Amino acid sequence: MVTVVGVGADGWAGLAPVARRALAAAEVVVGSTRQLDLLPAACAAERVAWPTPLLPAVAPLLAAHADKRLCVLASGDPMFFGIGATLARHTAVHVLPHPSSASLACARMGWALDRVTVVSTVARPVERLHSALHPGSRVLVLSEGEATPAAVAELVTARGFGASPMTVLSDLGSPDEDVLRATAATWAGRVSPLNVIAVECVADPGARLLPAVPGLPDDVYEHDGQITKREVRALTVSSLAPEPGQLLWDVGAGSGSVGIEWSRVDPTCRAIAVEPRADRADRVERNAAALGVPELRLVRGAAPAALADLPTPDAVFVGGGVTVDGVVDACWDALRPGGRVVVNAVTLESEALVARWHAAVGGALTRLSVARAAPIGGFTGWRQAMPITQWVAVKPAGPESGEDQ
Repeated sequence: MVTVVGVGADGWAGLAPVARRALAAAEVVVGSTRQLDLLPAACAAERVAWPTPLLPAVAPLLAAHADKRLCVLASGDPMFFGIGATLARHTAVHVLPHPSSASLACARMGWALDRVTVVSTVARPVERLHSALHPGSRVLVLSEGEATPAAVAELVTARGFGASPMTVLSDLGSPDEDVLRATAATWAGRVSPLNVIAVECVADPGARLLPAVPGLPDDVYEHDGQITKREVRALTVSSLAPEPGQLLWDVGAGSGSVGIEWSRVDPTCRAIAVEPRADRADRVERNAAALGVPELRLVRGAAPAALADLPTPDAVFVGGGVTVDGVVDACWDALRPGGRVVVNAVTLESEALVARWHAAVGGALTRLSVARAAPIGGFTGWRQAMPITQWVAVKPAGPESGEDQ
């Protein structure tokens, strides 16, 4: 078993007796160079600094010291955006946590931690912050380094929240603890690399607000017309029925709107967008970043060949390439038992295909029709959009799905 010890910026002085005893008894201590330097000389264990990149080194390092008493140092709470969760996927761990940087920041700000949205930019894109910006929200940003506050201020201001008070708390828990305050629009400070950013979201007049529910306005997406329109998109994501932790394949992604709005439902929802056209694939990436889900995975290629070796999906949406030979077959075969497939058919040919699938495996067929008011001369009338036939099916377990009994 590996002992994981959370350590703060105050180092050895801030450790509880049980954590000190664990480190004193260790034969090997692993951590960042900064963390290892916090240990006193009396801690006689062999000190091993994490190599870069860290993640590929975890399994080999654990194997190399499997016969020794091993301690791993982590910043703050090891199970809060920390190394503890990574280690737990490889081995049994005994975790001795320290207050997290989020706990310390909320204590200084007087904020209730359970009412705060936490966004980590440590080895993650700062664009993840987009989906957390809502009037009145309080957001804590776990910083990558000294450049992060300026990047956060620039993003928040560009999104129309420049009036938001921004507090940067540096070296929390250490004798060098410092606090700098400004608005996002006026931020110009220089801070320690060890910082947490607290943002109180205030929308500027005329700011474009993006709700958390599916059905974002079409014009927030960069697209060439190949986009599942707002009303149909809201119904499509609802039919896909996302749940936390689930994976969606968005096949024939176009602008990426369905995969993006699936991902915005919950931070743990994941999506893979499959798009053969290079220009549209580029748009998917830009849209995902601009709407707060930059970690959406993009596969550049045509289905069904591009679907080979992808992780098993919990749900599949086929928006483009419905009539391409083998696409729906490949999606259905890959879908996990109990997973859902949603296909939107626009043409007579694609409608005939979903009708055949409905006859073969069941599910539900729904005709979706949307009309928008538009000028007709000096009057107003209804302009009908192309109707959509939507097929929704849940893959059963058992012989029908090709699963073993």
